[in-house]
This record gives sequence, C-alpha cells and structure tokens, in this order.
Amino acid sequence: MESCCTVKPATAASPTQCPDCDKPGRLVDRITVKAMLRPEALMRLSAPEHRFCATPECPVVYFGIEEAFEREEIVVPVFQKEPAGDRPVCYCFGIGEGDLRLELVETGRSTASDRVTALVNTDRCACEVKNPQGSCCLGNLAAASNALKVELNVTEEAAPHHA
Repeated sequence: MESCCTVKPATAASPTQCPDCDKPGRLVDRITVKAMLRPEALMRLSAPEHRFCATPECPVVYFGIEEAFEREEIVVPVFQKEPAGDRPVCYCFGIGEGDLRLELVETGRSTASDRVTALVNTDRCACEVKNPQGSCCLGNLAAASNALKVELNVTEEAAPHHA
C-alpha cells in the first residue's frame, strides 16, 4: 500500500517548460497543487508531478504531463499572476501589498520580512499548502517592498526610526 506521503521519483516524461509560455517551471509538491485547486480542477488532477509557472502574463499556474491549471482554477489570487497594487504577498500570515504600502507610508519602512522570518524560524509557516508557489514568500516580500519603496519614493535613510 502506497502512503500519501511517499516521495515519488521524477518522471522522465514530465515537462519542464510551461505549455503556454514555454518558460521553465519550478517543481512543486503535489500537496501544494491539491491544496490550491478548486474542486472541479482537483477532480481532473492526474499527472504525478507538477511545475509552477511564475510568468506574470501566462494564464497557466501549474502544469504536468498532458494537463495544465490556469489562474481561475486556483482558490487564491497568485502573487506572480496578479497586477501589482493589492496582491497577497504572504499567504501564511495574511500580508498584502496594501499592508506593506500602509506601513511604508506611516513609518517609512517595512518590518514585514523581519516578522515573517521570525515566524518561519519558529516553524509557524505553512507555505506548502497556503502559498501557490509552494515555497516561502520572503523573496516576494522583498520584491514587493522594494517596488513600493520606489513607487512611494521611500529610502531607508529618510525613514524615521522608532525606538
């Protein structure tokens, strides 16, 4: 009897390039795909492994052998696929671009990365089932914070420091 936790070896025939945009995808755990698919899409899940397509303009989120799942088949908005402005950034702890923007406007800096890092270090994240990319959001937090700093013309040197 096979356990649901058994790690299966990679299938040689599994595609590495997105069937829509032809960009390479990153391998994600099956539990991530299962957690992110809407019921109708989950019912047709069949490929043994999937990759995540992070290309913003591509509608495909996950792809595997002879199947692909697009944005509207995913239960949450996907950071990489949504237009900048009010995207979710950290799925585990509910931090969005709006939260980052507010913190930057009010304090001149964002502590979101520090807060999330502390929570990750205490093993409180659940990225594999909450984040569509199936991995930690810290890279997305840094990218979103940096983009907002540019948009808002905020520099760390100019930021007020609160003790």
